Amino acid sequence: MAQDSGLVELLKWYVESGVDEALAVEPVDRLTKPSAPPPPAPRQAPAATTPPPERSRPAAELISRNEAARSARAAAEAAADIDQLRDALAAFDGCPLKETAKSLVFADGAAGAKLMFIGEAPGAEEDRQGVPFVGPAGKLLDLMLGAIGLQRSDTYITNILPWRPPGNRSPTDAEIAACLPFIEKHIELVAPQILIMVGGTSAKTLLKTTQGIMRLRGRWHEYQSPGLTAPLPARPLLHPAYLLRQPAQKRETWIDLIEIRKRLAENS
Repeated sequence: MAQDSGLVELLKWYVESGVDEALAVEPVDRLTKPSAPPPPAPRQAPAATTPPPERSRPAAELISRNEAARSARAAAEAAADIDQLRDALAAFDGCPLKETAKSLVFADGAAGAKLMFIGEAPGAEEDRQGVPFVGPAGKLLDLMLGAIGLQRSDTYITNILPWRPPGNRSPTDAEIAACLPFIEKHIELVAPQILIMVGGTSAKTLLKTTQGIMRLRGRWHEYQSPGLTAPLPARPLLHPAYLLRQPAQKRETWIDLIEIRKRLAENS
């Protein structure tokens, strides 16, 4: 107990002397000159940065909308047949969709068919397979053709755009303008008896109108092109993808299909 009381008295003396914190186990004599700090470690030179790898191919040059259209027109007019048109499209760099799409989706069906279908643009499944209308909308189109006694092989099917827009977004005016000369030449080379425009974008583009598909469908129109000897009877049709979302509109489409069948019978 005497030892404990001695420690208590020592602590009281520390407190009265102003010592109120214990900073280290060993005492420090602050009256002596401190030793010099150790020299800093030698500074290492920064590692040489590796230059970024060169691009495997240069970025596509930006060209104006008018220049892209002129280039497309010249390439399309030089094509003497459908195979040459496909090659011209594959070599065409005036549409930026080519850089983001996986496949060139050119066409499907018989080149000499009486009935030519033109949609808007490829979807995800079409982009994977390189064939137009092979996804859910394409399967519905096959059923629609079967309803009027036709098979896919009896028709010729393509799109306004041969490349898929990212995320299946709507095509821009610039993208349509760049690809329009090719689809116009495509129609001239196939020379169908009847042209079916599938969806609003296709109908408005080829008929050169701002009216929506609901106003355009249900009646016959004429498609005209400088490369055709005579106008083609053209019928706008609701897109199968829309019909999958709005099944009630299938009745209106059935009426259009009956009219198409009648016109085919008249031309036989």
